[in-house]
Amino acid sequence: MYPKDEFPSKSFSDVISANDAFVNSFDDQHLTGRALKGLAIITCMDSRISPLEIVGMNPGDVKILRNAGARVTDDVLRTLVLATFLLGVNRILVMPHTDCRMASATEEEIHNTIHTEHGVDTRSVEFRTVSDPLAALHTDLARIRTYPLLAPGVVVGGAVFDVHTGKLNIIDG
Repeated sequence: MYPKDEFPSKSFSDVISANDAFVNSFDDQHLTGRALKGLAIITCMDSRISPLEIVGMNPGDVKILRNAGARVTDDVLRTLVLATFLLGVNRILVMPHTDCRMASATEEEIHNTIHTEHGVDTRSVEFRTVSDPLAALHTDLARIRTYPLLAPGVVVGGAVFDVHTGKLNIIDG
C-alpha cells in the first residue's frame, strides 16, 4: 500500500500516461466554461454513452451531468440552477438509455447483491432504481419543469439513447 496522503500513481499509471500524450497534442480553445450551445444533458454514468458524440457537439458546447440511471436528483437540480443562471444553459435534455443496470433490478435486489457478493450493507443509500424507465423519465421531466429555482424560459426535453443502435428516441412529455 501507499501512505494515506500519497497519490496512488501505480494504480493510475494508464491515466497518467494517457494524460501525458493528451498534453502533447492539447490545443487550448480558450473556452470559458459556459455551454456554448446552451444545452445541459442529464445522462447515465454508463461508459457506453458518449454524450457529445451522440448529439454531434464538441467540448465547451454542453454541460453534462451523469449519475446512475440518469435520474434527476436534488444534486442535479442544484447543478441546473447554477447552469441556467451562470453557465448559459437554456435547454435541458434528460437522456437515460436502454439496457441500464438501474432498470434491471429493484432497490432491494441491488442491496442484496452488493451484500452477498461484497459483504457491504448499502441499505442507507437510495440507488433510485427504475422499474418503469419511461415513467421515471416522465417523472424526472416533470421534476425539472416544475422546479421553481431554474432560470425562466428553460426548455426541457427527454430522449432515450439506444445503446445497441445509437439512436436517440425522442420522448414527448
